Amino acid sequence: MTIYKELLGAEFKKLHPKLQERYTLSVGQPFQGTGTMSKIETGPAWLKPFLTYAVRRKFLFPESDKDVPFTIKNSCRLMESGETEVYWERSFFFEEVTRHFNAFMTIDAERGVVKDYLGEPSLFYSDLNLSVSHDGGLRIRSGSQRFIAGKFEIKLPSLFKGEVAVEEGYDEVSRCYTIKVDIHNKFIGRMMTYEGTFTAQSG
Repeated sequence: MTIYKELLGAEFKKLHPKLQERYTLSVGQPFQGTGTMSKIETGPAWLKPFLTYAVRRKFLFPESDKDVPFTIKNSCRLMESGETEVYWERSFFFEEVTRHFNAFMTIDAERGVVKDYLGEPSLFYSDLNLSVSHDGGLRIRSGSQRFIAGKFEIKLPSLFKGEVAVEEGYDEVSRCYTIKVDIHNKFIGRMMTYEGTFTAQSG
């Protein structure tokens, strides 16, 4: 059982069959996909120094563009603690540079959330709440967040939080997965948003 099946329980069966297939990850059998982001938009110009710093941690990045090729890979592994971890690797291929957005996910079964460590090495932590939409899509919303400084994790006040909204689905007509990610802050406004489509790849 993967962390997503465990967390969603009976709701997992309400996901579109292709999303059930995508999120039924076995150890040693990763999901790999390739596609195109129809748009990627980042925040205001004054946020660029932070986004540029985040590049070094394979987190956010300052580029905006349209029709950007990308790949996604989700790998499941067992940790020494006995927990199951899912490693997310997302690569965006701009004309002049390739950017990455990586994360490590486990679950907190007691609180009913995904524990999401963003970046590599991790720069931020966020609780994620999962639910299934009426049309069988996967909906993800962020909760409590912390900034990671070495061994220390500092809880972020609501003013500094990045409110994350993710919608993932499957388009029966085009036979592809759809993804839309929106990261906003109450003070800054848009920090990053991207949306696109991708298909599963073997191997």
